[in-house]
Amino acid sequence: MNFKKYQQYPTIQNFKREWADKTITKAPIYCSVDLRDGNQALENPLTIEQKLEYFKSLVRLGFKQIEVSYPSASDTDFNFTRKLIEEDLIPDDVAIQILIPAKKEWIKKSVEAMKDVKNGIFHLYNPTNEFQRRVVFQKSDDEIVQMAVESMQYLVELTKDFKGNVIYQYSPESFSQTNLDFAIKICNEVINIVKPTVENKMIINLPNTLESCTPNIYADRIEYMCKNLHHREALIISVHPHNDRGTSVASSELAVLAGADKVEGTLFGNGERAGNLDIINFAFNIYSSGIDPKLDLSIIDEVKNMYEEKTQLFVHPRHPFVGNMIFTAFSGGHQDAIKKGIDFYRQSESKIWNVPYLPIDPKDINRGYENVIRVNSQSGKGGASFIISEFFGVNLSKDEAIKFGDIIKKESDKLQRELKKEEIINLYEKYIKKGI
Repeated sequence: MNFKKYQQYPTIQNFKREWADKTITKAPIYCSVDLRDGNQALENPLTIEQKLEYFKSLVRLGFKQIEVSYPSASDTDFNFTRKLIEEDLIPDDVAIQILIPAKKEWIKKSVEAMKDVKNGIFHLYNPTNEFQRRVVFQKSDDEIVQMAVESMQYLVELTKDFKGNVIYQYSPESFSQTNLDFAIKICNEVINIVKPTVENKMIINLPNTLESCTPNIYADRIEYMCKNLHHREALIISVHPHNDRGTSVASSELAVLAGADKVEGTLFGNGERAGNLDIINFAFNIYSSGIDPKLDLSIIDEVKNMYEEKTQLFVHPRHPFVGNMIFTAFSGGHQDAIKKGIDFYRQSESKIWNVPYLPIDPKDINRGYENVIRVNSQSGKGGASFIISEFFGVNLSKDEAIKFGDIIKKESDKLQRELKKEEIINLYEKYIKKGI
């Protein structure tokens, strides 16, 4: 392996960052890109019927901005967009977003797809990094700027008579590999075309199209852009982090500290390559900090089932907050701490959740405590005692707990597997209750 062919990501020199002294105090604007970015990464893209059911779940979850399609890419995307609008399937407080490449014929088709939309976000993009400019498009910097400016002018012209609420969004699509000064130049040129105001803002989207740097460097780049874009008060700064380094959630959190107002992502991180930002993970992190996540996370298991059925992708059992085993402890030391923590939480009638190894109360997402402690040969007296107290209503004495823990450990060792709740209760009745 030749590591020398790779280079370190450049940092911003002589930059006085402010984000490091800030904390997140409220949820940003969320935009789901499941039906576009996530959908294009599926082996079998969703049908119109599947997209509609998925869309309804996103609305139930609480998303107010949903990127529904790339209308110029396929008839399915175009027709799905028309179906949503013509059949009045979009709630009045939800905006649908479409992705538009900076090419006139595709802009025209995309605008046709959004005819009569009540709340529409027109997301225009073109690649801006030096390599793509030079090798893929074979254009100069000025020609790339001209592409963006002329495309936005054309988009504004085509949508000027729309009766609904129109919001323009621009992305320097390869922002993560784009020279910052050039990114500022092209964004400001586009901003000058739209002429946003505080009452009618536009969105500047700054994607980590390919995640190549640590989250702190991404945050620096976002803050630098925020400080150098024209009419910042009339802009909504959006981020679209991918997960190539596995740090998209951290990148998003630090980007919000750095000034981002909106985050784009998908349920459970589906997307190209290593995926997009896992917006569910992000929202749960906010929730577990005592901040309203602005999504109804109590229905997340229902949403997870829908997601797995439609995408044929499966949420990892260790997925933060949502995986089937995320609240599960097998370790004896963990189990003892959890049991004592839950007992104290109940007895003290505490208003603050503070139970070891459980970041949130499983009951917040309609999960009971049945799977919190599972017993195998790695477990100790605390796990078995918890099962008996929680599901049999009996509190073991210290001596009984030690004796019963040894019995459980030997039985699990003998069977070479986890013991079920019913088996544990049967062993209790046989060896402890009857005193055998």
